[in-house]
Amino acid sequence: MGKVAVLDYGMGNLHSVASALDKVAPEAEVVLAQTPQQAQGAERLLVPGVGAIRDCMAGFVEAGFAPLLKDAIAADIPILGICVGMQIMMRHSEENNGVDCLDIFPQPVQFFGSDLPVVQGGERLKVPHMGWNSVRQTCEHPLWAGIADESRFYFVHSYYVPAEDNPVLAGRTEYGVPLASAVARENIFATQFHPEKSADAGLQLLKNFVSWNGRA
Repeated sequence: MGKVAVLDYGMGNLHSVASALDKVAPEAEVVLAQTPQQAQGAERLLVPGVGAIRDCMAGFVEAGFAPLLKDAIAADIPILGICVGMQIMMRHSEENNGVDCLDIFPQPVQFFGSDLPVVQGGERLKVPHMGWNSVRQTCEHPLWAGIADESRFYFVHSYYVPAEDNPVLAGRTEYGVPLASAVARENIFATQFHPEKSADAGLQLLKNFVSWNGRA
């Protein structure tokens, strides 16, 4: 399985991600890379992310990871983005009064808003979207292997990528609005949820990633 580089730009849940990778692929070399040089030779890249998008984008660019990621995309190296690691791949985010992202995917990142629907029991849905929710798989993909459709994964986020009219949609979740819980294109797969916190289904997705050849 070779070397898996988890990109450390100061904004990720790195140790739980690395621990989960070690659990599902003990034979892999998992590296927390703080520089592009430390990620050299990696057969897979994992882009985590927790926090505000402006700080995440600044940290990612300052670390020199933007060209590394684009070179990896061009070289067909398998890439997994998690949470804000997915959002920074989009075109633009409404968070922090608007932040331009990497524009790898042309979709926007939007705020849930303060007027989400009232659900059964009479309470309005709260922001952030926090906790377990089901994911409907919208395409066949190697990273869904062994994971039942509508499996539940763990989410923590206040901003989302819309599911409607989204040509790279790989997973869809409802939380007042239809949101993209996963996107995929060629050698990139990214999730809004945290697989490292999502019990058996999440561990299976990470296991699938470390054996994925980057082709759908």
